Amino acid sequence: MSGSLWLKTPGGDTLPAIPRPRRAGAGAPAGDPMEELAERLAPFIAAAVHPDEIAAVLESDGMTDEHIRLAYGRQDSFGLAEELYARVPRSFPEPAETPDPWKVSLTACLLRGLIFALPGLAYVLGAPLLEGPPDRLGLPAGTLTLLAGALIGWVWDQTLSHRAYSWLGLGDRAAAGRTLLVGAPAGALLGSAAALAVPGGPAFSYAFAAGQAVYVGAATVLLVLGRERLLLCALAPMAAGAVVSLVVGLATPLRVALLLLSLLEACALALRELPLVEGVRTAARRVRDRLRRGPGEGTVRWRMLRGAEEEFAPRGPRLGDSVPFGVFGLGTGLLVLYAALGEVLAGGPAEAVAAPSAVALTLSMGPAEWLLHRFRSGSLAGLRAARSPRAFWGRMVLTLAECLAAYLTVLLVLGIAGTLLWTGAPGLTGVRVATLLLLGTVMWTGLLLQSFGAVRAAAGVCAGAAGAQSLALLTGFGQPRLVQLVVAGAAAAALAGLVCVLLGRATAHR
Repeated sequence: MSGSLWLKTPGGDTLPAIPRPRRAGAGAPAGDPMEELAERLAPFIAAAVHPDEIAAVLESDGMTDEHIRLAYGRQDSFGLAEELYARVPRSFPEPAETPDPWKVSLTACLLRGLIFALPGLAYVLGAPLLEGPPDRLGLPAGTLTLLAGALIGWVWDQTLSHRAYSWLGLGDRAAAGRTLLVGAPAGALLGSAAALAVPGGPAFSYAFAAGQAVYVGAATVLLVLGRERLLLCALAPMAAGAVVSLVVGLATPLRVALLLLSLLEACALALRELPLVEGVRTAARRVRDRLRRGPGEGTVRWRMLRGAEEEFAPRGPRLGDSVPFGVFGLGTGLLVLYAALGEVLAGGPAEAVAAPSAVALTLSMGPAEWLLHRFRSGSLAGLRAARSPRAFWGRMVLTLAECLAAYLTVLLVLGIAGTLLWTGAPGLTGVRVATLLLLGTVMWTGLLLQSFGAVRAAAGVCAGAAGAQSLALLTGFGQPRLVQLVVAGAAAAALAGLVCVLLGRATAHR
């Protein structure tokens, strides 16, 4: 090599400077050159994990093989490095303290959990408007209509959110806005169509389901763009009216007005965040260009003129990457639905509706999000402290157990509180508690795998569990409570195993 590898930069050396040899005083006896070299390079040698690292340091300092043979009596830099490596004991310095990148505010996570649960108060406010004879399953009038619209909206919301977040991750907020501008109205139409496809509901249930679908689209926009506080303000009139209605009766026009006020406020805030004018102009320009396009022009001719290197150029997130998130939403949504209505759907009495379980799972999403970040922080600390792959795996499993136990404790407290406060709710028997906790394990471990990019595995397990429970309900196989317990237990075990295998590798936490 023609020069030293210790490159100079305006801010200083890119690598720490190697101490230079000290000049001996006149008449001082000559020391052992190996001892002097080992003392001079002690910090580098002690921190090395292989002799080749020391050889690289020697060569970068300008030591040639000829100089090494003359000064130290060794054949080359590798031989000298091996002897230095054996002579100096290992001493790995602790890394410098760095800020925790996964530290988040517990208040912000609890706020998101509250926002997920507050829309449920709209059913309290609109309940008198949904009066009618029970449906064929014995459920209150309009229940199936609302559930169909909510489930389809949830699936679409998961898919749309991932695609918009992908654009935000690429730094293209405008593209994320355009995605939401197109996707949110499309999701509202799909949710409304799903509700309309369920016959037999009261007339107001279809209007309520359409408003529910529109709200889901607006809430998706505000949540993805980080406007949780604005969404909370939009929900405030409806939530306050629902709480007041539990104490005193409210007139029907006032109930409808409060529902419409919150819905319109959420839509207005969402539209303010979206590039509406730009989107309309872009759509109009594309339509105009398509109408003006002559024969032989357009896409086919453009593709023929593209270079070979352009064929594989990245053009943003792929649509297929967002589909597993929708499948995951479908699977978890069905599992939560079966937890609340499984016995009724299997022909049981309407009194068996376990609504507090569904409410508890919804409210627990705020603490769940915070504990996901705590797991990432704990695994990062374990990655720094562990000295072997086995030690890291042990630390990861310990952190996983602590976070999962904390989440299940919160979920159990919410489930007990909801059961005590909900008039007419079935008691929390041992089987119901076990099912709730196993379902919470499925939800949290699935979200954990999703946060590490293993969404396909999580979606496959959750969708398979939902499919198995659906098949059991359709065929009348087994007792509903035991089927729920077995399916939730199998899914929880599968996801826990995937977490231990996939996240037990240090490379998964880079």
